[in-house]
Amino acid sequence: MSFRKPRLDPSLFAKDLLFDGVPVRVYQPKAPSAGRRKGMALFHGGAGLVGNIDLYQDISGRIAKEADVVLVAVSYGLSPEHPYPSQYKQCLAATAHFMQNAEVYGVDPSQIIIFGDSAGGNFTSVVAQQLTKRPDLPKLRAQALIYASVQAMDFNLPSYVQNANMPFLTQENVIDFGLQYFIKDPALKDDILKGSHVPDDFRLKYRKWVSANNIPEKFKCDYREVPLAPYKPEVYQRFPELLEETFSSLFAEDHIIKQLPETFIVTCEYDVLRDDNLLYKKRLEDCGVKVRWFHAEQGFHGAMNLADQGIFTFPVGVEIVDSIIDFVKSL
Repeated sequence: MSFRKPRLDPSLFAKDLLFDGVPVRVYQPKAPSAGRRKGMALFHGGAGLVGNIDLYQDISGRIAKEADVVLVAVSYGLSPEHPYPSQYKQCLAATAHFMQNAEVYGVDPSQIIIFGDSAGGNFTSVVAQQLTKRPDLPKLRAQALIYASVQAMDFNLPSYVQNANMPFLTQENVIDFGLQYFIKDPALKDDILKGSHVPDDFRLKYRKWVSANNIPEKFKCDYREVPLAPYKPEVYQRFPELLEETFSSLFAEDHIIKQLPETFIVTCEYDVLRDDNLLYKKRLEDCGVKVRWFHAEQGFHGAMNLADQGIFTFPVGVEIVDSIIDFVKSL
């Protein structure tokens, strides 16, 4: 989302390259550095269906400048031309290339952070988990998840119910976009919204992690739990990808979660995905992962993209970008 033409800060270089075949844009501060800089990889939002790195140029440039980092914005392919799981795989490939060639860009390979918003936050969480399986690469320094989607088991958590009709992402939008992203039959929508796609054994195993009981009381005002509808095997069989760890990253096993790097999580009060992130925050903390959390009391889904839009700028968007910069500088 952008209401004006993006511009490049004069203190930065920007160059379009290919990292292991994946298009990227590399932002580098022009000023010399006393040592190697931190590196960041950005995976933009847009449900895996829309969006591009041009729309994130202002955000990318501001973070590169103010956090004094080399930032790589990854231009992964969009569905349906590039079906799942190509998005996270392209993000992983670009990140691995960056790690392996960090010194070429003046970056310390042990100081690389990945981050993304919305669907980009989903890809970030999956890439971080996949990197725990890559002993040939340096350990990731940190990940930052900006109102990420991390579970597709329960679409009636408090935040989904409370913010069901909030712009820019409604409760039904989440299902609609998911069906488009995975190229599935729109007729599955109602059954998925009710939870009929979740097998009984899956519910038994993962309900301990996907439960309103794990969400702080202050976020459950006037909430009445909506139980999952009875399981319909035919729905799951037509859409098993929803519950795979490479999409629903909350369901990764403990031995993977315990290896994740320090994590920064941003939630917004008026966002259907708020509770996804609160649940993932608890999951990480229960496994001993250090988590820092910023909650935007006036925030809504997509607010970060309104951080620098002239008269359309929202202060909460500025707060979110500032919180990311502060986190990176503190590492």
